[in-house]
Amino acid sequence: MDTFDPSAQHLRIESKIVAALERISEAFRVLLWQEGKQHGLTPIQIQLLLFLRFHAPALCKVNYLAKEFNVTKATISESIRILTKKGFIFKETDPADTRSFTIHLTDIGKEMVSRTSAFATAIDKPVQGLTQFQKEQLFQSLLEIIKKLNKAGVVTVQRMCFSCRFYHRGPENDYCSLLKKTLHKPDLRVDCPEHELVAP
Repeated sequence: MDTFDPSAQHLRIESKIVAALERISEAFRVLLWQEGKQHGLTPIQIQLLLFLRFHAPALCKVNYLAKEFNVTKATISESIRILTKKGFIFKETDPADTRSFTIHLTDIGKEMVSRTSAFATAIDKPVQGLTQFQKEQLFQSLLEIIKKLNKAGVVTVQRMCFSCRFYHRGPENDYCSLLKKTLHKPDLRVDCPEHELVAP
């Protein structure tokens, strides 16, 4: 079986879905490169700035960032060095452990995020054109794929409802014991700031 062999691909809908996801992934890579070239940044540097802008300081450490982006700590450290030199970020040393530090955006870094964060609009627009039913079906399917990839160790970090200790699956709708509310399928989150990993 060769997912990327057009002469065989049409025989399996699974192969077509994987090929379609690869095309979308390629679109993200192209958009990131185009955005990066305009500002003298690499795709990983843009992704780091975006992550730092919208996530808690506890997650903005080298070890966690390396897991988040599936790269080595050396790659993250090099990007941090360059972004610090450009004035986009600064490091705050942990008083309890001088070898550990948290990374924060400077005001210039926040401005850069505002300029670069719109790169995904090109993909957002066609999604907006789907019907509500199509959006919900697609969203649910993607959540299931991410969940299974995480279990297989391919997606190393995820903060979805499915892996959270506050999440409870129901026969029709699910429930969040932190928010104390019923979760309809569109309410499920891909990246929840209150996420706490369920105990093994």
